[in-house]
Amino acid sequence: MTIVERFTSVDADDFPAPTGREEEWRFTPMARVAPLLAALTPSARLRVDATAPDGSSWGVGPRAPAGALRPADRVSALALAGAPRTLAVRIAPGARLTEPVMVRATAESAARDAEPGIAYEHLVVTVGAGARATVVVEYGGATAGAEAAAEADAAAVADAAAVAENVEIVVGDGAQLDYVSVQDWAPGAVHLAAHAIVVGRDATVTHTAVTLGGALVRLAPTVSFAGPGGTAQLRGVSFAGASQHLEARLYVDHAAPDCTSAVRYKNALAGADARTVWVGDVRIRPAATGTDTFEVNRNLVLTEGARADSVPNLEIETGEIAHAGHASATGRFDDIELFYLRSRGIPEAAARRLVVRGFFAEVIDRIGVPELQTRLMAAIENRLER
Repeated sequence: MTIVERFTSVDADDFPAPTGREEEWRFTPMARVAPLLAALTPSARLRVDATAPDGSSWGVGPRAPAGALRPADRVSALALAGAPRTLAVRIAPGARLTEPVMVRATAESAARDAEPGIAYEHLVVTVGAGARATVVVEYGGATAGAEAAAEADAAAVADAAAVAENVEIVVGDGAQLDYVSVQDWAPGAVHLAAHAIVVGRDATVTHTAVTLGGALVRLAPTVSFAGPGGTAQLRGVSFAGASQHLEARLYVDHAAPDCTSAVRYKNALAGADARTVWVGDVRIRPAATGTDTFEVNRNLVLTEGARADSVPNLEIETGEIAHAGHASATGRFDDIELFYLRSRGIPEAAARRLVVRGFFAEVIDRIGVPELQTRLMAAIENRLER
């Protein structure tokens, strides 16, 4: 079998303008992505507020060159070249954070009275060797403590904003990071983000993506291992409503020995033209002996007119591995579960909500930030009631 190398480049001109027939774009509604396919001057930005406990720091500075990231598509390369600034979150070596770093990002116009438009963003998270930390980044919605008028203005801008973003996460040797990305945009927003994760020797990274809002949200996490003994867990949940397109494209590159990766993504869909896409690709290179990897995607279709696409891939270039596998399933409510709940006096509507809560809780309850978990489950409950 011939393995085709994944093409990457920091030069956007190396990526022809996509038509939608390319493998990496074939599921994406190109009409919604069109504003992000040409180089331009950003006319929007993310208003960023952060809380950094002792042992961590954050700041906004001039645009930094790519470190861990190598863009794999035209939008990512354009965003890297066009981002006017870099937001940096740093965890000191050896730090043991008892509270999470909380980052809130809300779309707003780059100039007063400007029309909503494109935002290019660049976020770099660096975790020093031996550190332990949780970093939560929430997109969309009003920032805590903002005045009502400011909240309304931010929501109006977010409704039409298009954000192209690159996120670099570098975790040092022996460190542990729990990274949570929450996409809860207003209905008309478009958000395309590439997440590049580098796992150091004997380090552990848990990357959790929760996507609830936005017209189109497409996340592309990639993982590489900088040394042996690394562990990467990628978890995700999304709830697509009418006309929403929520897409996740994952690439895990095992090039170091004795590393572990586990992928678990769960999607629910309700409403006409609700759409989710999950593409998971794990590559095990010849040097990656002792690899242990498994990826799972589950899709729960709640109404007619919704569609879930699931594409798991494994590229194995050595037989000296511990384990490798994948699983994918798409279906409707389990009639046995509903019958069991209804037979105990629970009304059908409430029983359906309980099933969906349990479906998502497997991922959300592992985030480890109770206040955030409560808010996310409440948001899912609100959508179910509607």
